Amino acid sequence: MARYIARRLLLAIPVLIGASFLIFAMVFALPGDPIRALSGDRPLSPSVQAQLRADYNLDDPLPIQYAKYVGNLLQGDLGTDFSGRPVSDIIKQSLPVTVKLALTALVFEAVFGLVAGILAGIRRKSFFDSLVLVSTTLIVSIPVFVLGFLAQYFLGLRLGLFPIAGLTEGFRSYLLPGFVLAALSLAYIARLTRTSLVENLRNDYVRTAKAKGLTPLSIVGKHTLRNSLIPVVTFLGVDLGVLLSGAIVTEGIFNLPGLGRAVFNAVNSQEGSVVVGIVTLFVFVYIFFNLLVDVLYAALDPRIRYE
Repeated sequence: MARYIARRLLLAIPVLIGASFLIFAMVFALPGDPIRALSGDRPLSPSVQAQLRADYNLDDPLPIQYAKYVGNLLQGDLGTDFSGRPVSDIIKQSLPVTVKLALTALVFEAVFGLVAGILAGIRRKSFFDSLVLVSTTLIVSIPVFVLGFLAQYFLGLRLGLFPIAGLTEGFRSYLLPGFVLAALSLAYIARLTRTSLVENLRNDYVRTAKAKGLTPLSIVGKHTLRNSLIPVVTFLGVDLGVLLSGAIVTEGIFNLPGLGRAVFNAVNSQEGSVVVGIVTLFVFVYIFFNLLVDVLYAALDPRIRYE
């Protein structure tokens, strides 16, 4: 196990370097002049523009810009925005909001998705099974921004159950955006759990367990469900990284000051260093949770061994 983890960590290094270079290249190779965008309607003098380009290495070729960025990154410097604020400070301020939102969404999709999928799998071809299939299909077909506005209007404005924007009510402010962020993944988990459980209930070991007189609760809880959770855990582990990076739209709808909102504002103002720093963090989180999921396989299925 230790050798496997060490090997995966070593393989993650070139992946992280390659991903960060692609992100850097796509951000800084985009057309447009961030210095002119910074000046707005009152153009800066040529000397000031030249000084700003020199300070942010914008006059250097792309490979040299990236080499300087990596050199600063190895020293713990993620760069600064055009106002001189360190990117690390922006991440420190915004990260707790995004983490709370992502964890809230993860709890929603894990609890409701698993419960719906298990009940639908056990009661296959029942009314509840049909209800889960229809409702998940409906959720998947609705774009996130449409679902967010509908949730705001009906659950926030009309019924007054949740706050509709900002962090005015502490933890309750995360419930509605967390549900919206989790909605798509919740539908996938419900369907994935149902399909995996139905397939495992047809296996020979289930018929053997029934022949031994085990109760249905014991068969599902101790045997079938454990094998059925392997693909679900894979999805949940990967999805946590996706939730962190996919909160841009949700944070924009609900006016939450998280990393997604910081990326959106940085893109609008062409703050390349902020975009690269935050998106690179997303890549690192995604790689970490992929490794964590691989390690959890052995806990779920003792037959899995790492050589």
